Amino acid sequence: MNRALTSGSNQKREKGTYIWEKENVRKKMPDFQLGSHTLKSHGVKVAKVHKYDWLILLLLAAVDITLNVIEPFHRFVGEEMMTDLKYPFHKDTIPFWAVPIYAVILPLVIFLLYYFSRKDVYDLHHAILGLFYSVLITLVITDSIKDAVGRPRPNFFWRCFPDGIGEFDPVSGNAMCNGDKKVIKEGHKSFPSGHTSISFAGLGFLAWYLSGKIKVFDRRGHSAKLCIAFLPLLCAALVGISRVDDYWHHWQDVFAGGLIGIIIASICYLQSFPLPNQHDGWAPHAYFSMLAAERNGGQSMSPATRANSLRMRRTDMDSPDFTPQDTSPPPHQLLEEMETGRRY
Repeated sequence: MNRALTSGSNQKREKGTYIWEKENVRKKMPDFQLGSHTLKSHGVKVAKVHKYDWLILLLLAAVDITLNVIEPFHRFVGEEMMTDLKYPFHKDTIPFWAVPIYAVILPLVIFLLYYFSRKDVYDLHHAILGLFYSVLITLVITDSIKDAVGRPRPNFFWRCFPDGIGEFDPVSGNAMCNGDKKVIKEGHKSFPSGHTSISFAGLGFLAWYLSGKIKVFDRRGHSAKLCIAFLPLLCAALVGISRVDDYWHHWQDVFAGGLIGIIIASICYLQSFPLPNQHDGWAPHAYFSMLAAERNGGQSMSPATRANSLRMRRTDMDSPDFTPQDTSPPPHQLLEEMETGRRY
């Protein structure tokens, strides 16, 4: 029992020490700016460490460009198969040029807003790098499958025969298209949906990021936070539904695209960030590794670095959801040890 009391006293003492440190830092605030890990101070260092990661991004972009240049597999399409491929052919509700705006640029804006608030270049760098990897890996996987499968779109008939008169080979029975070659080429890229996969890759990564920053899974029961985390996923799902409504994709294409996008987004996020339900789920692994290296390497932290770390702790303790962690053993363990004759 004395151990439990001692643990409680230690917590009070640590909190008192923290309050003293906080007041001491506030007095010194005019001497330096809170938040030392900025683009100016650490940006070049972080970029050099991950230079090969950025080079691989360029390689992924080159691979995807090549996949869009080559001709996809032209699957056999007979006259009887055209029954399910005669849906109207019109412009899509969400054009392809709009996808990078909401799936890439919008998350980047949110990353920058958080950076200007916390001045943490580690968070900014790994968020941008993870987002780019999520989108580019998804693009390469999606376009590779598109070219290999060559599934016709639901509006393939009107792409193949703009005049509405079907013409088929008398021997093989395969469709003999007379439409625009570029339009026909896109008509063989139904599976999986690129709009859907990229939407879930970008907005899915954003949903993970927001979950960590606003501490959705802090076990406090604030279910309203879930609405913020689910909003990007809802937008991505609506994009996928629009692809079916526009008759550019079958429902299987959209389902597969969404699955690819959200899986890749999850892997890329967890590559750099902890799970949002963890205590340190608000910052990337690299941030804590840097702090540990400075302490364990015998290097004294600069005043600005110490202030930045203290500000993170202060934000957590000032939160109404903060509760000091109790490191004392549970009551049933205390009783068992007391029965065995152990003293505290």
